[in-house]
Amino acid sequence: MVGALAVVGIDIGTSSSKGVLVGLDGAVLATAVREHDVARPAPGQVEMDAALWWDEAVALIREVTADRPARVAAVGVSGMGPCVLVADESGKPLRPAMLYGIDTRAGAQIARLTAALGGADAIRRRCGSALSTQAAGPKLAWLGDHEPEVLPRARLFFQPASWLGWKLTGAYYLDHHSASQCTPLYDPAALDWHRPWAALVAPDLPLPPLCWPGEVVGTVSAAAAAETGLPSGIPVIAGTIDAWSEAISVGAHRVGDLMLMYGTTMFLVNTVAEARTAETLWGTVGALPGTRNLAGGMATSGAVTRWLGDLFGSRDYPRLLELADAAGPGANGLLMLPYFEGERTPIADPDARGVIAGLTVSHTRGDLYRAALESTAFGVRHNIAAIEAAGGVVDRVVAVGGGAQGRLWTQIVSDVTGRPQQIPARTVGASLGAAFFAAGAVASVDIDAWNPVVETVSPRPELRATYDDRYALYLELYPATAGIAHRLAAAQQRASA
Repeated sequence: MVGALAVVGIDIGTSSSKGVLVGLDGAVLATAVREHDVARPAPGQVEMDAALWWDEAVALIREVTADRPARVAAVGVSGMGPCVLVADESGKPLRPAMLYGIDTRAGAQIARLTAALGGADAIRRRCGSALSTQAAGPKLAWLGDHEPEVLPRARLFFQPASWLGWKLTGAYYLDHHSASQCTPLYDPAALDWHRPWAALVAPDLPLPPLCWPGEVVGTVSAAAAAETGLPSGIPVIAGTIDAWSEAISVGAHRVGDLMLMYGTTMFLVNTVAEARTAETLWGTVGALPGTRNLAGGMATSGAVTRWLGDLFGSRDYPRLLELADAAGPGANGLLMLPYFEGERTPIADPDARGVIAGLTVSHTRGDLYRAALESTAFGVRHNIAAIEAAGGVVDRVVAVGGGAQGRLWTQIVSDVTGRPQQIPARTVGASLGAAFFAAGAVASVDIDAWNPVVETVSPRPELRATYDDRYALYLELYPATAGIAHRLAAAQQRASA
C-alpha cells in the first residue's frame, strides 16, 4: 500500500554525507549517515573523489526509502562548498575535487589574480568578497598552472550539490548562491557570470547556466532511478552550499538572523538588508531570491575535537564532553588557537597554525577538550565582531548542525559571546534544508512549522568577566605567535615538497 507523499534530502559534507526522508508536514521519517575522510595529498591540499559522493548518495537514498510506505515525490541536494570539480563533456571527473577554504593551495594564484584585477578593493566591489582560500576562482587558476593538461579538457564545472543534480538528471547548472562564492567569476549585482574575469581565470571552461536554490532543474532519469530506487521522472531541486541549506532548515533567512553551524568547520551566515562587503568576510547572494548575506567560516571546529578524540584513542564524545564540563570555565588555565588548518575568517591566514598555551603536566584530557570547545567559541565571538563592524546586525542566533545537539558546546558559545542561541526541534541540518526545498516543488510548506524553535540557550552572566578576560588573551595570542607559526608552516611545506 502506497503511503503519503514524502521528499528526500541529501547533503555531502566534509566528514560525512547525510540523507533524510521527510513527510510534507515536516515529520522526519528516516535518517542515514555515511562517514568519510578527506584526502590530503600535501600540506594545504584537501580533496575528495566525486565518485564517493555519488556512491554515498545512492546508499543513503536506498537506506532512507527502504521499507517505507511513503511515496517519494521530489529530491533535494546540498553540499559543502565552494569546491572545484571539473569534468569532461561526458561528466567524468578529470581529477579529485578541491574543497572549499580548508584547501589553501592557491596562495600564489590569489596574489596574481588580485594584482591583475586591480586589487582586493576592486574585486570586493565587483564580487562582494576579495579573493581568499574560500574562493573557487584561484583554484581553477591553480589547475591551469600546476596541471595544465586538465583545465583545457574541462567542459563541466561542478559543486557537490550540482554534481548530484547532474548524476540524478543530466542537467548542467549551478545555483546563484554557489556561483557567488566562485569569486572572481560571478557578479552578484548583475546576478550573472562576469565573463571578462571568468575568461581570464579559465578561458575555455563553459560555465553552467544559473538558477536559484529550490528551482526544479530536471527529473530523475531512468538510469538514476535504477541505481537509487527512486521513481523515475520525479523532480530534482537545485540545492546550494551546505551552510546556506542549514540556514534554510532552521528558518534563519530573515534580516538580522545569524545561523551558526556546528560541524567539522564552524560557519556563520548573517542576513543583511542590503549588500555588504568586508575585508575578510564574504559578501554573498542569499539562498533565496532578493536576499544578501555576510558570512564567515572557521577552518576547523569539530575537526579539532575529532582530532583530539583520535589522539586520546576514543571518539566517545559524550564521555569527552563530561570531562570537559568537569574541567570548568577557562579549562584550568589552557588557551587554544583553533587554527589547525590555517584560518579563514576573520584573519584570512592560511599559514596560521594551532596553538595550545599554558600546558602543564597536570592538565587532563578534559582540560584539552574544554580548551578546544572554548577556542571555537572565541572564534565565533571574533567573527560576530567582524560582522557587526561591517554593518551586519545580529538580532537572533540560531544553532544547527551535529554539534548543536550537545548542550555543553552551545552553552560555552553563548557564555563566551553573551548571545542567546535558539535551538530548533531538528538540527539535522543541510539535508533537511534540501528536503524543504524539494517539498516546495510539490506543496506549500512553511519552515517555521516544519522546524520550530524548542529551546533557548542563555549566557550565564556570572561567567562574563572570566570569558572577557580569556577572549582578550585570545586576541593577543595570534599576533604574538603568528611569525613563528608562519615559519613552521613554511617548514612543513618544504618537507612535503
